[in-house]
Amino acid sequence: MGHRRHRRRTFAAWLGLVAIASALTIGATVRAQPGRTANNPIAELDRRIGRGEATLEYTEGAGYLPSLLAGLGVRADSQVLVFSKTSFQQSLINPANPRAIYFNDTVSVGTVPGGEVYELTALDPDDGIAFYSLPIERTERPRFQRRGVECLFCHSPGNKGAPALVVASVSPGADGTPAYTGTFIGTIDHRTPLSDRWGGWYVTGTSGSQAHMGNAYAPDPGRPFDLQPVSPQHPGALPNAVDRSKYLALSSDIVALMTLEHQVGATNRINALSVQYRRTERAGLIGDAEWKHLDAEIDDLVGYLLFVDEAPLRDRVTGSSTFARTFAARGPRDRLGRSLRDFDLVTRTFRYPLSFMVYSDQFDAMPSPVRTRVYQRLHDVLTGADTSPKYAALSAGDREAVLEILADTKARLAEYWPQP
Repeated sequence: MGHRRHRRRTFAAWLGLVAIASALTIGATVRAQPGRTANNPIAELDRRIGRGEATLEYTEGAGYLPSLLAGLGVRADSQVLVFSKTSFQQSLINPANPRAIYFNDTVSVGTVPGGEVYELTALDPDDGIAFYSLPIERTERPRFQRRGVECLFCHSPGNKGAPALVVASVSPGADGTPAYTGTFIGTIDHRTPLSDRWGGWYVTGTSGSQAHMGNAYAPDPGRPFDLQPVSPQHPGALPNAVDRSKYLALSSDIVALMTLEHQVGATNRINALSVQYRRTERAGLIGDAEWKHLDAEIDDLVGYLLFVDEAPLRDRVTGSSTFARTFAARGPRDRLGRSLRDFDLVTRTFRYPLSFMVYSDQFDAMPSPVRTRVYQRLHDVLTGADTSPKYAALSAGDREAVLEILADTKARLAEYWPQP
């Protein structure tokens, strides 16, 4: 009963979805601030289309999607599928017709078969997160539309005033409707035990003896956490209920899901910290009391980036697609061939306990005083100058490896950072 109550507290939510705009309903379209050019991959692709330097090709059966992903540098093996009704296109979503998400470090693309638009987000160093849509219907010259206000109904609450990406788990009914709709409790990330992840999602690949909530629904609305498989399926494959011809890949890869949820948590913390500092600075309130609060937020970010409190794996996790290989291949790698993108997947998600999101433009775009303190905090922890219990689980070997990898691969390191 204790575990059942925990699930009720954790997953009494219908808003849980993924890192893309999930509320592109009627509302004002938000533009970039006057006089400033949007600085993200979607805006750049749109400018190239406008200048005639790029096009989106339409193919029968797949629409613009393959060309769109190629233009944004997103691989089809990142595909993950969500069948809970947790999108503005919820009337189309069900276990037989899930919504597909494709992503890389900076961009997410969402689409549901039968839908009217592709839903997109991009990390923007100036705006934090930028929301866009693109019509699915064939047009002479497809162009992106900047969205915002309507998206923020779901994508800003709970992130300290900053736009937020969302990955969450629900207990879905037979048609994908989540239990306890209307009450948002929390999201999932690398700290969440596998047993509480991926309700309302399809999960391909294997997690050994570790159970999760994916690939299942609750047939009895009165017993929302008594889950049964969506349909008979082969181990590690999509259920038979899904029409695979509607999707670019045959997977909703478990490793891609684990990567996405970690990435979303890092993105939200970086954005929230930047927004808090800039808001305080504009008010002219940067003093000791304000820095005390900001330093607590910086320590939270650093702990997250270092995978403090990551839920340990008790068995090997194996993906079903090429995602783990192609993600790791993106590097960068140090002189010993090591990368922060290397996976472990036996006792933890990544081999080296520092997030690859330190390479993101979002990280580098943090206000300089904040970024300096983040670097100092990372340095103190990794060199052993910080002996607080919070970081005690980081081994000396892991700290040394991360220091060396960053020294070889990360630009704009502080001068006091150990050099190879």
